[in-house]
Amino acid sequence: MIVADGGSSDGTVELAAQLCDRVVAAPRGRARQMNAAARLARGDALLFLHADSFLPERADALVLAALRTHAWGRFDVVIDGRAPLLALIGCAMNVRSRLSGIATGDQAIFVRRDVFAGFPEIALMEDIAFSKRMKRLGRPACLSAKVRTSGRRWESRGVLRTVGLMWRLRLAYFLGAHPDDLARRYER
Repeated sequence: MIVADGGSSDGTVELAAQLCDRVVAAPRGRARQMNAAARLARGDALLFLHADSFLPERADALVLAALRTHAWGRFDVVIDGRAPLLALIGCAMNVRSRLSGIATGDQAIFVRRDVFAGFPEIALMEDIAFSKRMKRLGRPACLSAKVRTSGRRWESRGVLRTVGLMWRLRLAYFLGAHPDDLARRYER
């Protein structure tokens, strides 16, 4: 396992170094961090997992089996938290992804190395841009096993407010807004 750190100062590097094979320092930004880790990886399959997410049991076997018939894929997601609405949001994300073929980073995207050209190094929506590119090779494997991800950010910002923000940002992206502008709106 390779952990990519984008310059954190909260002890992440020291903690991760004890739990993984390698820690790589990368410029800030999810796409840059994931690409830096992918360059160091040696396997035929790559899986990208957010630091606040946990894979289901036997995830390795599930991924390898899926990549026998698909170039890429993702897991379903469950969002942990106190707010009951988070369960519905996770379910909606999974349905939307199955229908659209678009995966989000929370769903632990995986891909065969031989088709991985990297995540577009944009400030936000790198997972959406990656999915659109990968769909040219085929639809993703949509695994029903569930990745558990933290609802902390959703709850701290307000669940409904976060849903509204994400819908507005996605719509703006699809209408051509620049990812740098979207990232500034997201961080506010």
